[in-house]
Amino acid sequence: MNQGLPFDPLAEGVFERIQLADEEKNKVVRPSLTYWQSAWIKLRKNKIATLGLIIVIIYVMTAVIAPLASPYSYKANDAKALNLSPSAEHWFGTDTAGRDLWTRTWMGARISLAIGLAVVSINMLIGATLGGIAGYFGGKADMVIMRVIDVLYGIPVIIIAILLMAVLGKGILPLIIAMVTVGWVGNTRLVRGQVLQLKNSEYVLAAKTLGAGHARIIIRHFIPNISGIIITQMTMAIPLAIFLEAFLSYIGLGVQPPDCSWGSLAKAATDVYRLYPYQLLIPAFFICTTMLSLNMLGDGLRDALDPKMREKN
Repeated sequence: MNQGLPFDPLAEGVFERIQLADEEKNKVVRPSLTYWQSAWIKLRKNKIATLGLIIVIIYVMTAVIAPLASPYSYKANDAKALNLSPSAEHWFGTDTAGRDLWTRTWMGARISLAIGLAVVSINMLIGATLGGIAGYFGGKADMVIMRVIDVLYGIPVIIIAILLMAVLGKGILPLIIAMVTVGWVGNTRLVRGQVLQLKNSEYVLAAKTLGAGHARIIIRHFIPNISGIIITQMTMAIPLAIFLEAFLSYIGLGVQPPDCSWGSLAKAATDVYRLYPYQLLIPAFFICTTMLSLNMLGDGLRDALDPKMREKN
């Protein structure tokens, strides 16, 4: 090495200069992916979340197909087939009225999943609308909405739902109304916080400076940036809605016979579960596995849709 001279790794033979063609220099090493494509790739790499997604898809498809393909009606009573154990003829056995539990279980899945999805969708629609108004416009609208939320937060959700069910009566529609009445509160706070963060961001201020209206800013900037959080929140909220529906049906305020849900099936089995435990274990199993699968999927979506956690492939 030359003394007193700057060290040149190329001259000393430490490194070798590689000549690349113009095509190689301009070659894109990482493929161009959209936000949703990148999120989907990350979600697929999460084995736990993928397992949860597969279980949910299987349950939904079975709930759609099984009642149609079954030779038994979920409403038909059969006095000759009371409390039969699971067999090749009745895969999940029969209940105290002789009704096929395979058909009733998947018909109950339809109702439980539909109620959970409907309640969460309505709650998010109301919460996103009110939260967006409160966060974006502020002022008196923000003050009124947040004071109402503060009052509702002080009352347990189950207490309000039970009182409303007592007033509105029993059935699927009163059940949805009771669950929606206060279910939007948490979503409103979540969306309001996200909008407050985005409102002062540089690209929103630039859009306002260029003369963009409120509608354009909301559609082009706010909705795309909070859609991932909304999807994650909805996925995490569906298990809670299913559990609340099952609880209300279990105490006799939800879905009424001959209609059924997983909660009402568990309620009907409590009187005979010592003699016929399968009648309680089957709906309990599907309630637990559905809630677990949706929670696993929600955790995966939270990681996949978080821009800060995107991998540099």
